[in-house]
Amino acid sequence: MSKRRIKVGIIGLGAIGSIHADAYAANSNECEIAAVCDVMPERVEAVAKKYNVAGRFTDYRKLLRSDVQAVSVCVGNTLHRPVSIAALRAKKHVLLEKPMAMNAREAALILDASRNSRRVLQIAMVNRQHGDAKVVRRMIQDGVFGSIYHIRAVLIRRRGIPGMGGWFTNKAQSGGGPLIDIGVHWFDLAMHVSGLWNPTSVSAMTYDAFARDMRAYKYVSMWAGPPRLDGVCNVEDYATGLVRFGKKATLSFEIAWAANQPDQSHLDILGEKAGVRLLDNAPLRIFTETKTNVADLSPLVPDVGNRFHAQARTFLAACRGECPPFATAAEGVVNMKLIDAVYRSAKAGREVEI
Repeated sequence: MSKRRIKVGIIGLGAIGSIHADAYAANSNECEIAAVCDVMPERVEAVAKKYNVAGRFTDYRKLLRSDVQAVSVCVGNTLHRPVSIAALRAKKHVLLEKPMAMNAREAALILDASRNSRRVLQIAMVNRQHGDAKVVRRMIQDGVFGSIYHIRAVLIRRRGIPGMGGWFTNKAQSGGGPLIDIGVHWFDLAMHVSGLWNPTSVSAMTYDAFARDMRAYKYVSMWAGPPRLDGVCNVEDYATGLVRFGKKATLSFEIAWAANQPDQSHLDILGEKAGVRLLDNAPLRIFTETKTNVADLSPLVPDVGNRFHAQARTFLAACRGECPPFATAAEGVVNMKLIDAVYRSAKAGREVEI
């Protein structure tokens, strides 16, 4: 039996909005891209032409008055709160790009709006779709790892400050640097896979070793570039710290847009019975033991294909009432509270409660 096709709209057609459009197009048996919106008319025309979209808007409020049933919100961070709340009040299901908001206070307002609207709100935590993450999460739930006592989250770019001088590096527009931009993914994945959703305190520091002097910054390429030397760069380029989950577990993290280190990307999970390193572009290996020997397990990992395509499928399924949203708004609020606490701790120079 064919599934009910959902009319979707996309608000914001920059790089990530285009990725959402491609994901919906790849799931055309489940949805129709019925409307697109961006403040730049040329983007609207280009995406609409590519995907044969009839509804074309430069004002998101007009799109929300159309007959779309669901929207992807892919605008800049400062607009996440007003656009997503407006969409929920218009009774649209919402797939909201990360970070959920500029801070936890705004995220809580979005959560309230979703509860009042009784519509789906899914946060776009696309790394949850990774096959390794799915396998390890299930193994942890099944008790294979025993009690989880520590997690290491490392995401370091040697030179990866995006759009220097633009909105990415302007705290008033972005909310912060790599912590809120990419660290938000690693925090979410750490808590999602381990099941630890009660961070209680954090001691952290942030640094701007590269960001403080835009003209001196040396790089090979720049996402969302080239740099705007007449712009602002007042966010961190490196964040590190230790998160406590009461007396049960800890999470250490290093998140950097730029550092004099090789590129690194991994999430280590340490359990009493087993441990693992995730998302390091290597085959999944579980470090454990048998009754008589130290041993490694190499689980078979299902191929989930393109993670953005898979994310769109989970969102559409939630819109049809077949499952809950894959990354909930309540979890998004916890993530934002943790990020807020990291910035507070760095500013105060001491451990703070979450």
